[in-house]
Amino acid sequence: MPPSPVASPSPSPSPSPSPSPSPSKSTTAERTRQLRVVAASGLLGTAVEFYDFLVYGTVAALVFGELFFPGADPAVGTIAAFGTFAAGYVARPLGGILFGHFGDRLGRKSMLLLTMGLMGGASFLVGLLPTYDTIGVWAPVLLITLRVVQGLAIGGEWGGATLMVVEHAGERRRGLWSSFTQMGAPLGSLLSTAVVALVVTLPKDEFAAWGWRVPFLLSVVLLGVGLLVRLKVVESPLFAEVKKDRAESRLPILDVLRRPRPVLLACCVGIGAFTAQSLLTSYLIAYATGIGYARPQVLTALTVSAAVALVVLPCASALSDRVGRRPVVLAGALASAALAFPVLALVDSGSPGLLILAVVLGHGIAQSTMYGPLGALLTEMFGTRVRYTGASLGYQGATLIGAGFSPMIAGSLVAGSGNSTPVSLLLCGGAAVTAVTVLFVRETSRTSLSDTADPAEGSDAPHTQEISA
Repeated sequence: MPPSPVASPSPSPSPSPSPSPSPSKSTTAERTRQLRVVAASGLLGTAVEFYDFLVYGTVAALVFGELFFPGADPAVGTIAAFGTFAAGYVARPLGGILFGHFGDRLGRKSMLLLTMGLMGGASFLVGLLPTYDTIGVWAPVLLITLRVVQGLAIGGEWGGATLMVVEHAGERRRGLWSSFTQMGAPLGSLLSTAVVALVVTLPKDEFAAWGWRVPFLLSVVLLGVGLLVRLKVVESPLFAEVKKDRAESRLPILDVLRRPRPVLLACCVGIGAFTAQSLLTSYLIAYATGIGYARPQVLTALTVSAAVALVVLPCASALSDRVGRRPVVLAGALASAALAFPVLALVDSGSPGLLILAVVLGHGIAQSTMYGPLGALLTEMFGTRVRYTGASLGYQGATLIGAGFSPMIAGSLVAGSGNSTPVSLLLCGGAAVTAVTVLFVRETSRTSLSDTADPAEGSDAPHTQEISA
């Protein structure tokens, strides 16, 4: 009889694996952590940028005329000092092109390390400069040279820092995350005015002899902290995708200028914010002290305004994620135009309390509402292959036109007219340019940045996809 078949033993149940973190959750947590590092890097980088630039503008208004342009009429000396201020702004678009080119070809991170080092290093060296009494005409020459280096570095800093945050951020909260880079402006202003407020308490002779150098020398502390954070940043994932596909542009500037409409719109939409920023910070110091305010009173007003801006900027940027970039920027421009004459009337009142109110309304609220969404708006207007170059060129062109020459023009017109009307008109003019330009800019808050095309490939508008609801 054939043997009966033997039943194979049923397999014993394998032990259930111990629970492990979901890869998707792990990846999400890592992306969130890296996004926070990138946001902190953008905040610190822009803070260094604005600290250095605003310290220069503040000290230029207070003593650079007599230290580097002696023998001139005080008004002429102030205008000459602001001329060196403008030299830095002239260099900024060149810096945007230079660092944008290599940032679009070699990577964002390496350029951001370089721009921060140049910016902080140039500021530190300004603090070591001998004055006209020591080396004659070489003093203003070296001052302008370092100012140009600052301008080149800052021209590449903002664009790279902002697009790194935007390219790391999720699709729906780009405005909010980009506000960290924008918040570097009031943070830098807060730090610069606080440091200058301390040194201006020195007797006038001591401030002119050595006190003015302290804010520049202290910039090395901000530089060190900023570099430590920036070293921890990983390269933009969108740029890494472009490099993997070998789709980078050979000459990004030519691709941008071949279809110039986006960069022209980017430039014009930022003019109002930078006109207000320049006139209600750097120029205001010279104007207000000239009509009788004490220096500490003016610096207190700027400090309060910067603190208010630190709240308004993220709020305006987050709102732009919900209602769109265009409505928020337009609201800020209209508010800036409406407040232009009242703000200067408050300044002319001679009351320290009304001075604070004026700067808070004009700069802390109206200007910040215009400025907050610009980080996301300008970067969203360009494809990944040319985003560093395009956003930098648009932004720095706006600073050159809106802020670079405004203090010098305002100083000349006020000296001729004897009143503040030219300042109000300049504020209105800048806000009007922004308000009109917004009408021609496409809404970008609901577009995807994953498409690596650039605006030179067939249309003036960026090749982006609408995000599904």
